[in-house]
Amino acid sequence: MSERSERVKGYSDTLEANRSAGAQAADTAIPISRLVGIETRKMFDTRAGLWLMISIAALALLATLAVLVFADDASIEFSSFGAAVGVPIGIILPVVAILAVTSEWSQRTGLVTFTLEPRRERILLAKGVCVILVGIVSIVVAFAIGALGNVIGAAVRGVDQTWDYGLVALLLVSLGNVLALLLGFAFGLLFRSSPGAIVAYFVWSFVVSSLSQLLAANQSWYADLQGWVDYNFSQSQLFNGDALSGEQWAQLATSGLIWFVLPLAIGIWAVLRAEIK
Repeated sequence: MSERSERVKGYSDTLEANRSAGAQAADTAIPISRLVGIETRKMFDTRAGLWLMISIAALALLATLAVLVFADDASIEFSSFGAAVGVPIGIILPVVAILAVTSEWSQRTGLVTFTLEPRRERILLAKGVCVILVGIVSIVVAFAIGALGNVIGAAVRGVDQTWDYGLVALLLVSLGNVLALLLGFAFGLLFRSSPGAIVAYFVWSFVVSSLSQLLAANQSWYADLQGWVDYNFSQSQLFNGDALSGEQWAQLATSGLIWFVLPLAIGIWAVLRAEIK
Protein backbone atom coordinates (compact mmCIF):
# COMPACT_ATOMS: atom_id res chain seq x y z
CA MET A 1 0.00 0.00 0.00
CA SER A 2 1.37 3.39 -0.98
CA GLU A 3 2.06 6.16 1.52
CA ARG A 4 -0.81 8.20 0.10
CA SER A 5 -3.24 5.31 0.48
CA GLU A 6 -2.16 4.80 4.07
CA ARG A 7 -2.67 8.51 4.76
CA VAL A 8 -6.18 8.45 3.27
CA LYS A 9 -7.02 5.35 5.27
CA GLY A 10 -5.76 7.07 8.41
CA TYR A 11 -8.01 10.07 7.76
CA SER A 12 -10.97 7.77 7.19
CA ASP A 13 -10.32 5.92 10.44
CA THR A 14 -10.06 9.23 12.29
CA LEU A 15 -13.36 10.48 10.86
CA GLU A 16 -15.06 7.22 11.75
CA ALA A 17 -13.70 7.41 15.29
CA ASN A 18 -14.96 10.99 15.63
CA ARG A 19 -18.41 9.96 14.41
CA SER A 20 -18.51 7.11 16.90
CA ALA A 21 -17.39 9.41 19.71
CA GLY A 22 -20.05 11.96 18.75
CA ALA A 23 -22.76 9.32 18.67
CA GLN A 24 -21.64 7.99 22.04
CA ALA A 25 -21.63 11.53 23.50
CA ALA A 26 -25.16 12.10 22.21
CA ASP A 27 -26.31 8.84 23.80
CA THR A 28 -24.72 9.80 27.14
CA ALA A 29 -25.90 13.43 27.22
CA ILE A 30 -26.51 14.88 30.66
CA PRO A 31 -30.24 14.40 31.44
CA ILE A 32 -32.19 17.63 31.60
CA SER A 33 -33.50 16.61 35.04
CA ARG A 34 -29.92 16.56 36.34
CA LEU A 35 -29.24 19.96 34.83
CA VAL A 36 -32.38 21.35 36.52
CA GLY A 37 -31.22 19.91 39.85
CA ILE A 38 -27.76 21.44 39.45
CA GLU A 39 -29.16 24.85 38.51
CA THR A 40 -31.55 24.72 41.47
CA ARG A 41 -28.69 23.98 43.87
CA LYS A 42 -26.69 26.83 42.35
CA MET A 43 -29.55 29.21 43.17
CA PHE A 44 -29.17 28.37 46.86
CA ASP A 45 -25.38 28.02 46.97
CA THR A 46 -24.76 31.78 47.03
CA ARG A 47 -25.58 33.88 50.07
CA ALA A 48 -27.55 36.33 47.93
CA GLY A 49 -29.74 33.61 46.44
CA LEU A 50 -30.27 31.84 49.77
CA TRP A 51 -31.22 35.00 51.66
CA LEU A 52 -33.50 36.19 48.90
CA MET A 53 -35.47 32.95 49.18
CA ILE A 54 -35.55 33.21 52.98
CA SER A 55 -36.65 36.83 52.74
CA ILE A 56 -39.72 35.86 50.69
CA ALA A 57 -41.07 33.75 53.56
CA ALA A 58 -39.93 36.30 56.18
CA LEU A 59 -41.53 39.27 54.41
CA ALA A 60 -44.71 37.28 53.74
CA LEU A 61 -44.86 36.58 57.47
CA LEU A 62 -44.29 40.27 58.31
CA ALA A 63 -46.96 41.33 55.82
CA THR A 64 -49.40 38.87 57.39
CA LEU A 65 -48.63 40.20 60.87
CA ALA A 66 -49.13 43.76 59.62
CA VAL A 67 -52.63 42.90 58.40
CA LEU A 68 -53.40 41.22 61.73
CA VAL A 69 -52.25 44.26 63.70
CA PHE A 70 -53.42 47.20 61.60
CA ALA A 71 -56.44 46.00 59.59
CA ASP A 72 -59.96 46.45 60.90
CA ASP A 73 -62.35 43.54 61.41
CA ALA A 74 -63.97 44.00 58.01
CA SER A 75 -60.58 43.56 56.32
CA ILE A 76 -59.78 40.24 57.98
CA GLU A 77 -60.30 38.20 54.83
CA PHE A 78 -58.09 36.10 52.62
CA SER A 79 -57.87 38.71 49.85
CA SER A 80 -56.30 41.19 52.29
CA PHE A 81 -53.65 38.70 53.32
CA GLY A 82 -53.14 37.60 49.71
CA ALA A 83 -52.58 41.19 48.58
CA ALA A 84 -50.17 41.79 51.47
CA VAL A 85 -47.99 38.74 50.81
CA GLY A 86 -48.10 39.45 47.07
CA VAL A 87 -46.01 42.61 47.48
CA PRO A 88 -42.74 40.92 48.56
CA ILE A 89 -43.32 38.11 46.06
CA GLY A 90 -43.70 40.55 43.18
CA ILE A 91 -40.53 42.42 44.14
CA ILE A 92 -38.15 39.61 45.12
CA LEU A 93 -38.99 36.76 42.73
CA PRO A 94 -37.88 38.65 39.58
CA VAL A 95 -34.58 39.45 41.30
CA VAL A 96 -34.13 35.74 42.08
CA ALA A 97 -34.70 34.96 38.38
CA ILE A 98 -32.21 37.63 37.32
CA LEU A 99 -29.49 36.30 39.63
CA ALA A 100 -30.09 32.75 38.41
CA VAL A 101 -28.95 33.89 34.96
CA THR A 102 -26.38 36.59 35.68
CA SER A 103 -24.47 34.52 38.25
CA GLU A 104 -22.73 32.70 35.39
CA TRP A 105 -21.13 36.02 34.40
CA SER A 106 -20.84 37.85 37.72
CA GLN A 107 -19.23 34.83 39.47
CA ARG A 108 -17.38 33.72 36.31
CA THR A 109 -18.77 30.17 36.46
CA GLY A 110 -19.98 30.27 32.86
CA LEU A 111 -16.75 28.80 31.48
CA VAL A 112 -17.14 25.69 33.64
CA THR A 113 -20.88 25.42 33.05
CA PHE A 114 -20.73 25.70 29.28
CA THR A 115 -17.67 23.45 29.08
CA LEU A 116 -19.41 20.61 30.92
CA GLU A 117 -22.54 21.18 28.79
CA PRO A 118 -21.56 22.96 25.55
CA ARG A 119 -25.14 23.09 24.29
CA ARG A 120 -26.06 26.37 25.92
CA GLU A 121 -29.74 26.10 25.02
CA ARG A 122 -30.04 23.11 27.39
CA ILE A 123 -28.52 25.15 30.22
CA LEU A 124 -30.94 28.01 29.56
CA LEU A 125 -33.87 25.56 29.48
CA ALA A 126 -32.75 24.07 32.80
CA LYS A 127 -32.40 27.52 34.33
CA GLY A 128 -35.87 28.50 33.12
CA VAL A 129 -37.46 25.34 34.51
CA CYS A 130 -35.80 25.65 37.92
CA VAL A 131 -36.71 29.35 38.15
CA ILE A 132 -40.37 28.52 37.47
CA LEU A 133 -40.35 25.65 39.99
CA VAL A 134 -38.74 27.77 42.70
CA GLY A 135 -41.21 30.57 41.94
CA ILE A 136 -44.22 28.27 42.22
CA VAL A 137 -43.00 26.83 45.52
CA SER A 138 -42.38 30.36 46.87
CA ILE A 139 -45.87 31.47 45.81
CA VAL A 140 -47.47 28.44 47.46
CA VAL A 141 -45.53 29.01 50.70
CA ALA A 142 -46.40 32.72 50.76
CA PHE A 143 -50.10 32.12 50.19
CA ALA A 144 -50.06 29.34 52.79
CA ILE A 145 -48.70 31.89 55.29
CA GLY A 146 -51.48 34.28 54.25
CA ALA A 147 -54.12 31.56 54.68
CA LEU A 148 -52.77 30.78 58.15
CA GLY A 149 -52.95 34.48 58.99
CA ASN A 150 -56.57 34.56 57.85
CA VAL A 151 -57.45 31.65 60.16
CA ILE A 152 -55.58 33.16 63.12
CA GLY A 153 -56.94 36.65 62.47
CA ALA A 154 -60.54 35.45 62.38
CA ALA A 155 -60.03 33.54 65.62
CA VAL A 156 -58.33 36.44 67.41
CA ARG A 157 -60.81 39.09 66.23
CA GLY A 158 -63.82 36.83 66.78
CA VAL A 159 -65.11 37.18 63.19
CA ASP A 160 -66.08 34.62 60.59
CA GLN A 161 -63.41 33.38 58.23
CA THR A 162 -63.78 34.92 54.77
CA TRP A 163 -62.25 33.06 51.84
CA ASP A 164 -63.05 35.55 49.11
CA TYR A 165 -60.27 34.33 46.80
CA GLY A 166 -61.52 31.43 44.74
CA LEU A 167 -59.44 28.95 42.78
CA VAL A 168 -59.61 31.02 39.59
CA ALA A 169 -58.41 34.15 41.39
CA LEU A 170 -55.54 32.27 43.03
CA LEU A 171 -54.47 30.79 39.68
CA LEU A 172 -54.58 34.22 38.01
CA VAL A 173 -52.54 35.83 40.79
CA SER A 174 -50.03 32.97 40.60
CA LEU A 175 -49.83 33.38 36.82
CA GLY A 176 -49.16 37.10 37.26
CA ASN A 177 -46.29 36.39 39.63
CA VAL A 178 -44.82 33.73 37.33
CA LEU A 179 -44.96 36.16 34.39
CA ALA A 180 -43.14 38.78 36.49
CA LEU A 181 -40.59 36.12 37.39
CA LEU A 182 -40.05 35.20 33.73
CA LEU A 183 -39.69 38.86 32.80
CA GLY A 184 -36.84 39.09 35.30
CA PHE A 185 -35.36 36.00 33.66
CA ALA A 186 -35.58 37.71 30.26
CA PHE A 187 -33.88 40.86 31.60
CA GLY A 188 -31.12 38.71 33.07
CA LEU A 189 -30.47 37.10 29.68
CA LEU A 190 -30.59 40.45 27.94
CA PHE A 191 -28.11 42.28 30.20
CA ARG A 192 -26.07 39.39 31.71
CA SER A 193 -25.11 41.74 34.56
CA SER A 194 -26.76 41.59 37.97
CA PRO A 195 -26.75 45.37 38.71
CA GLY A 196 -27.70 46.31 35.15
CA ALA A 197 -30.55 43.79 34.90
CA ILE A 198 -31.96 44.62 38.35
CA VAL A 199 -31.86 48.37 37.73
CA ALA A 200 -33.41 47.95 34.28
CA TYR A 201 -36.19 45.77 35.68
CA PHE A 202 -37.14 48.22 38.43
CA VAL A 203 -36.92 51.19 36.08
CA TRP A 204 -39.32 49.37 33.77
CA SER A 205 -41.59 48.32 36.66
CA PHE A 206 -41.85 51.65 38.43
CA VAL A 207 -40.60 54.52 36.26
CA VAL A 208 -41.89 53.42 32.86
CA SER A 209 -45.12 52.13 34.39
CA SER A 210 -45.72 55.42 36.25
CA LEU A 211 -45.08 57.44 33.10
CA SER A 212 -47.53 55.22 31.22
CA GLN A 213 -50.19 55.73 33.88
CA LEU A 214 -49.61 59.49 33.81
CA LEU A 215 -49.90 59.59 30.03
CA ALA A 216 -53.10 57.51 30.11
CA ALA A 217 -54.63 59.87 32.68
CA ASN A 218 -53.98 62.92 30.50
CA GLN A 219 -54.30 61.61 26.95
CA SER A 220 -57.49 59.84 25.96
CA TRP A 221 -55.94 58.32 22.82
CA TYR A 222 -53.31 56.56 24.93
CA ALA A 223 -55.83 55.44 27.54
CA ASP A 224 -57.49 53.31 24.86
CA LEU A 225 -54.11 52.03 23.70
CA GLN A 226 -52.48 51.42 27.08
CA GLY A 227 -53.60 47.84 27.56
CA TRP A 228 -52.13 46.85 24.18
CA VAL A 229 -48.65 48.34 24.70
CA ASP A 230 -48.18 48.53 28.50
CA TYR A 231 -47.30 45.02 29.69
CA ASN A 232 -47.25 46.07 33.33
CA PHE A 233 -50.78 47.46 33.04
CA SER A 234 -52.22 44.43 31.23
CA GLN A 235 -50.43 42.08 33.61
CA SER A 236 -51.91 43.91 36.62
CA GLN A 237 -55.37 42.77 35.50
CA LEU A 238 -54.41 39.30 36.72
CA PHE A 239 -54.26 40.56 40.30
CA ASN A 240 -57.82 41.92 40.42
CA GLY A 241 -59.26 38.55 41.38
CA ASP A 242 -61.72 38.50 38.44
CA ALA A 243 -61.61 36.36 35.31
CA LEU A 244 -60.16 38.21 32.34
CA SER A 245 -62.19 38.96 29.24
CA GLY A 246 -61.08 37.90 25.79
CA GLU A 247 -59.90 41.43 25.05
CA GLN A 248 -57.83 41.54 28.24
CA TRP A 249 -56.14 38.24 27.34
CA ALA A 250 -55.42 39.63 23.87
CA GLN A 251 -53.92 42.78 25.43
CA LEU A 252 -51.74 40.67 27.73
CA ALA A 253 -50.51 38.62 24.77
CA THR A 254 -49.85 41.65 22.56
CA SER A 255 -48.01 43.73 25.17
CA GLY A 256 -46.18 40.61 26.34
CA LEU A 257 -44.92 40.06 22.81
CA ILE A 258 -43.31 43.52 22.94
CA TRP A 259 -41.95 43.61 26.48
CA PHE A 260 -41.35 39.92 27.25
CA VAL A 261 -41.05 37.70 24.18
CA LEU A 262 -38.85 40.11 22.20
CA PRO A 263 -36.32 40.77 25.04
CA LEU A 264 -36.31 37.04 25.84
CA ALA A 265 -35.56 36.13 22.21
CA ILE A 266 -32.80 38.75 21.95
CA GLY A 267 -31.34 37.61 25.29
CA ILE A 268 -31.28 33.94 24.26
CA TRP A 269 -29.66 34.85 20.93
CA ALA A 270 -27.03 36.95 22.74
CA VAL A 271 -26.22 34.21 25.27
CA LEU A 272 -25.87 31.56 22.56
CA ARG A 273 -23.37 33.76 20.72
CA ALA A 274 -21.60 35.45 23.64
CA GLU A 275 -17.93 34.77 24.28
CA ILE A 276 -17.48 33.07 27.65
CA LYS A 277 -14.43 34.28 29.59
